[in-house]
Amino acid sequence: MTECHAKIAWKRDDGDFAKGKYSRAHEMSFDGGVTVPASSSPSVVRVPLSREDAVDPEEMLVASLSSCHMLTFLDVARRAGFVIDSYVDCAAGILGKNDEGRISLTKVTLKPDIAWSEDKRPDAAQLHDLHHRAHEMCFIANSFRGEVVVEE
Repeated sequence: MTECHAKIAWKRDDGDFAKGKYSRAHEMSFDGGVTVPASSSPSVVRVPLSREDAVDPEEMLVASLSSCHMLTFLDVARRAGFVIDSYVDCAAGILGKNDEGRISLTKVTLKPDIAWSEDKRPDAAQLHDLHHRAHEMCFIANSFRGEVVVEE
């Protein structure tokens, strides 16, 4: 079993906390030494109480799914004998109500643009299988209750 760590640090500003008039800006630090500015989404809590130039939890979940799928896909493709030069994904998430009527990230669409190297390139069926196997093996996808779609 592996542990994953993140430090979330927030401090109250001079806003009226009791009335919800406080900044949602905070920082996230990770074990590799990276610190990222974070906030609630401006679509959930309006600026200036949130930060447009910071990552929000919904974006992080979409990015986590995309990153995990990509890393798994790269390995699955490599093991199948393919070589990839680049992989760019402009993933998108949909915030809606889940089966219990609660607001949640209900769907994430991955839109990978893959540049293959050398002569061996997957056909449509092979590409679909590579994505399917990557999805089945992705740690984050295995933890996510919403729908994940890969546009090939």
